Amino acid sequence: MADLEARWSRFLPDSEVSRLNASPGVPVVVSPDTFALVERAVDAWGVTAGLFDPTVLAALEAAGYDRSFDRYAPREPRPSTGPAPGCAGLHLDPIVGSVALPRGVRLDPGGIGKGLAADLVATELVSAGAAGALVDLGGDVRVTGRAPDPAGWVVAVEDPFAPERDLARAALADGAVATSSRLLRVWAGGRAHHLVDPRTGLPSTSDLVAVSVVAGEAWWAEVLAKAALLAGSAGAAGVIDAGGATGLLVDAAGRRFDVGGLEEVTV
Repeated sequence: MADLEARWSRFLPDSEVSRLNASPGVPVVVSPDTFALVERAVDAWGVTAGLFDPTVLAALEAAGYDRSFDRYAPREPRPSTGPAPGCAGLHLDPIVGSVALPRGVRLDPGGIGKGLAADLVATELVSAGAAGALVDLGGDVRVTGRAPDPAGWVVAVEDPFAPERDLARAALADGAVATSSRLLRVWAGGRAHHLVDPRTGLPSTSDLVAVSVVAGEAWWAEVLAKAALLAGSAGAAGVIDAGGATGLLVDAAGRRFDVGGLEEVTV
């Protein structure tokens, strides 16, 4: 996990993602894991019709999230940079393992990086001989192999308004749970948060405050959770259904809405 952080963090100037962002128009050869991360991000952008967009970095910085949230308080927001540029001009060369970003495009791995890291670590643990593994990276949970409970890997989904209370419990044979919430990383007196809507370049004003998704892999659960939250209550269920997953939605009034029924889900 430390190795993936060193390659993927936008806050480390010598990471592979930072080198990509600093080299517009130039093919940059990256490690296989980093190539897989970018490839999945581009695919997710296409499948979600741009609701998931890894090119929102300029908008995140304008919102004040230009430094590590865990170490420093974000800055005051600046005027919006406008809609995210999207991935249309990004070029992937699988033969040499290079990525070329168009000018004006920079990547923020964000949640998809966290989800893919959980997938990679869980898979490698079982490949190395573990009977089963659960990897939890900041709330992105990936489980695989033999569970310690006969019911499977039982993963709780917490209430975003009362984290000590569970909204649901998902029993998984193999799979992942990921949550996107606009209540966790908030600054500027509540005027800014880290979930930027790529259509506006501004922090999301969706009527949903949290979306949890159960899917086969954590990176995909992350993608669908974020896209569904941005789609709002009118479109979230469709996003999750189209992604072959299930989950639950929580709106600003604290109301819960199940997508296909989450209670005791088995994947």
